Amino acid sequence: MRAGLADVQPNAAHRALAHMEECAATGTWDGEILIVTQNIDDLHERAGSRNVVHMHGELMRVRCTSCGATPAWHGDCLPQTPCPHCHRPTLRPDVVWFGEIPYHMARIEAALQACDLFVAIGTSGVVYPAAGFVQLARTHADTMEFNMERSAGTDLFDQTVLGPATKTVPRWVREITGS
Repeated sequence: MRAGLADVQPNAAHRALAHMEECAATGTWDGEILIVTQNIDDLHERAGSRNVVHMHGELMRVRCTSCGATPAWHGDCLPQTPCPHCHRPTLRPDVVWFGEIPYHMARIEAALQACDLFVAIGTSGVVYPAAGFVQLARTHADTMEFNMERSAGTDLFDQTVLGPATKTVPRWVREITGS
């Protein structure tokens, strides 16, 4: 799976979000962006985004169950492979498996409580805890959904934009950043 990731490239939506972050960093757009992704790939980073939270972990990292190290990893992760930090053979992919608690939940919840705009892109709206993010944000923030079709949570959003994210997200980013 890791080897195949190199063949996948960021799409126009990834690049648009990276552009939005760059506009915020340079002051050409008065905003702030935090990308919280359920995906375990590195497409946002390869598109240029830096402010990314991987709530389900990262495929290109491993986690040592002995010492907690999470080094970048591009090869196979075999049961006998020693950790580069503690040298114990207790590495596993740094991804959240079924039944495990997603990563960075305190940071995500703080961002949801502080945001003035919450945007969900390409999600079914049925996988919790992410499916509940709109409910946390909508008490104080505008909410917007980009999806190919209505999701399970569409009625919770102030605005829904239907269509391919590769078309709708770049158009929206151009509208709000002016570039």
